Amino acid sequence: MAPPPDIFDAQALDLDFWLKPRVLTMTRPQSGEKTKVLYWKDGQVIDSAYQELCHLMRDVNGKETAPIDPKLFDTLWGTQAFIARYGIEEPLEILSGFRTTKSNDKLREAGVPAARQSLHIEGKAADIRIARLNAEVLGGLVRSFRQGGVGYYYRSGPRGGWIHADTGLKRTWKG
Repeated sequence: MAPPPDIFDAQALDLDFWLKPRVLTMTRPQSGEKTKVLYWKDGQVIDSAYQELCHLMRDVNGKETAPIDPKLFDTLWGTQAFIARYGIEEPLEILSGFRTTKSNDKLREAGVPAARQSLHIEGKAADIRIARLNAEVLGGLVRSFRQGGVGYYYRSGPRGGWIHADTGLKRTWKG
């Protein structure tokens, strides 16, 4: 099999792709949790699976769970399902999902790049990483879904960087 391209473009997807049942495989390195769950089938979100995903995306520091924008899950699933077509079947690592205002303020005080009015506070953003994909390639794919903002956070080391994906205005930045 040929190696995956350096740049993925989700605009090449057809309607059949979006009508398939949607299974998300995610890990939360901070808490050690893992899940693989069918959350959407026949045009409907499966409530018990949605609740499980919201719990995984909770504020681990503030210990609070909040509703997550279903469009964010669709973007995360689309990303994972799209790269699986190239033989990359890795879980999404959720580095940050929902954040309480208090947790967000603590990050800012510690010098971590966190917007004052972060979409994490509204349950509309996630900081993610996928093994075997650098931040540039992952962010380019997420951006090609045209569902919101994408921030690129480059870091050296074995774990590399990550990207911020949200369901807000379409924009990009580097942090």
